[in-house]
Amino acid sequence: MTTRPSILRQVLGYAGMLVALAVVVVPLAWILIASFKTQGDIYTLPATWIPRPITLDNYATLFTDIPFATYLHNSLIIAGSLTLIKVVLGVMSAYALVFSDVPRRLRSVLFVVIVAALMIPNQITVISNYAIIAQAGLRNTFVGIIVPLAGVAFGTFLMRNHFLSLPTEIIEAARMDAAGPMRTLFRVVLPMSWPTLIAFVLITLVNEWNEYLWPFLMSDQAGTAPLPIGLTLLQNNEGVSNWGPIMAGTIITMLPILIVFLILQRPMIKGLTSGAVKG
Repeated sequence: MTTRPSILRQVLGYAGMLVALAVVVVPLAWILIASFKTQGDIYTLPATWIPRPITLDNYATLFTDIPFATYLHNSLIIAGSLTLIKVVLGVMSAYALVFSDVPRRLRSVLFVVIVAALMIPNQITVISNYAIIAQAGLRNTFVGIIVPLAGVAFGTFLMRNHFLSLPTEIIEAARMDAAGPMRTLFRVVLPMSWPTLIAFVLITLVNEWNEYLWPFLMSDQAGTAPLPIGLTLLQNNEGVSNWGPIMAGTIITMLPILIVFLILQRPMIKGLTSGAVKG
């Protein structure tokens, strides 16, 4: 029989979830609705949730005021390249830390160094990285944006912990069958690691897609600037009097990542929670 305290906890739990949902959904819903409003309708008091009239002018302005398609293309290049580099390096380094013939003590020391790198905010290294890239003449290039962001501390940490949870018997059986390191990785380890790998890919893709500070410092030209920088330039052009195009740009910017997340959310959640329950 359900007790009264249990019912109260359930009610409070659902109420908390509804509040959290409202905090996340209401601003996003307003951004979407405002992207279809006219300039005067956005500033109407009291605020209205139904655009009258519905207009697509904000989306047209988005592509005429700034080279939005170029910014989108740049974001695909930067985020895609960084995701590929980080996933490859993260998987390889984690595999070496778990399954290589290097002495265990040395592997532990290397792992501690990697964990320490996680604790260093990226903002601390901005000045030194900027000086190096600027002196090398790599400002306003994709190489100058991508290379300093290609660190893999988080990915190595995530994949190493997952590899440690894999059955050692399967790995030993592969070695007894004379499988080399690369064959063991691609034929044995990775097929058992898809949920965690997908979580790693998605987290990395979202982070790199939304990266702002370093691309802002490295690029002041449309040929290499990603979408977040394009939205900043759009805001500078439109000022504080016309938020419609900015809202439209925000919707288009977050739409690709939202689609990817909706497709991969189940394996991502499974990957993040793998190893949390044993038995």
